Amino acid sequence: MLTYRILLSLAFPFVLARLCWRVLRGRETVADLGERLGGGGGRPGAVWLHGASNGELTSARPLVLALMEALPDMQMVVTANTVTGRDLVRGWGLPRVEARLAPLDLRWALSRFRRAWAPSLLIVMENELWPNRIVTETAPVICVGARMSARSHRRWSRFPALAARLLGGFRRLWPQDAASGRHFAALGLPEDRLGAIGTLKSAVELADPDPGLLLRYGAVYRRTDTVLAASTHEGEEDIVLAAFLAVLRSRPGLRLILAPRHPKRGAELAQMLRQMELRFARRSVGEEPDETTAVYLADTLGEMPLWYSLAGVTFVGGSFVARGGHTPFEPAAAGSAIVHGPDVSNFEGPYAALDRTGGAMAVLDGGELTSALLRLSTAEAQEAQAARAREILDEIGSSGALIAEITDEVRRLLGER
Repeated sequence: MLTYRILLSLAFPFVLARLCWRVLRGRETVADLGERLGGGGGRPGAVWLHGASNGELTSARPLVLALMEALPDMQMVVTANTVTGRDLVRGWGLPRVEARLAPLDLRWALSRFRRAWAPSLLIVMENELWPNRIVTETAPVICVGARMSARSHRRWSRFPALAARLLGGFRRLWPQDAASGRHFAALGLPEDRLGAIGTLKSAVELADPDPGLLLRYGAVYRRTDTVLAASTHEGEEDIVLAAFLAVLRSRPGLRLILAPRHPKRGAELAQMLRQMELRFARRSVGEEPDETTAVYLADTLGEMPLWYSLAGVTFVGGSFVARGGHTPFEPAAAGSAIVHGPDVSNFEGPYAALDRTGGAMAVLDGGELTSALLRLSTAEAQEAQAARAREILDEIGSSGALIAEITDEVRRLLGER
């Protein structure tokens, strides 16, 4: 733990310089910087829920609503690592919920935050295992939807004392899958602190897309003829675009929405599209698609419900590279047929059930992706697969019992204080 604190302190000047540069470039404000340093005021006694960004916080919303209903006097502060995640929570408009950027994992920044909020409980979403935040918290700490891959387990195993101390700070941890539960237990989490296996991402409720944009873009991009490449990473777009070009020869009306996981890669992807001589428009600079726009580069955050609603087929990114794949629950909720690559370790159980029952198509490479897009070329094929996906995910991923268990635990822990 001491080594971690020393390394973090040495890195802080560089982190601060980067944050100040973001302010100077207009990407964040001085107030945003203040929040990252623990400032911004607060309401003492609030429950603190932390999630990395949009995906984690979208999945947390049903839990937040359940907690607010079960505990009508409870105040909550939700923190995120990104401005878009914070603004997503503010957009919920919940009266007893405030949103902030998360304080850096420095003891003095955490102390400033805690002086303002004096949290009564800390709820950590998924993989946000920041040592100082957890070890120095005096209120009870729980973790929801925790996930640990075999690779992460090997890395943590190199620091057994730090791992044991970190996991010893949790009063309860709900793993996403059985393998993650075993990994956490092997690293020192007491067995009696493991909760039921499950993920809140099965409870995802997609926000309604902007009706004006949906109407305008839907007039240009027919759903049956639109493919979404969702949350793609470097090394995937060239595969997706090559497959798209191959299908385009027999389906000239096909359109692609390319939504990279990291919108800051927009300029890089725009250059790739120019080199491939594909006609495209770029969302981040306000360009609008028309009937001649083959690819819409959706390099923004917070608009995934719109893209899912427009697409009859979704290729789920993070699955052609070693990222473990992103959620199948969101495209399924929007009724979009699912195609994915070989690496889906983040949602191994749900994808296995989908692939086995025809609720999704697994592809190994660009050639198989081309074939999958050709097979899903009709509204009937897309709707049948999407309906099967919703049925399967409803069967295996109901999170009502998990939310009820977490709510009971929160009520119990707050009652102890």
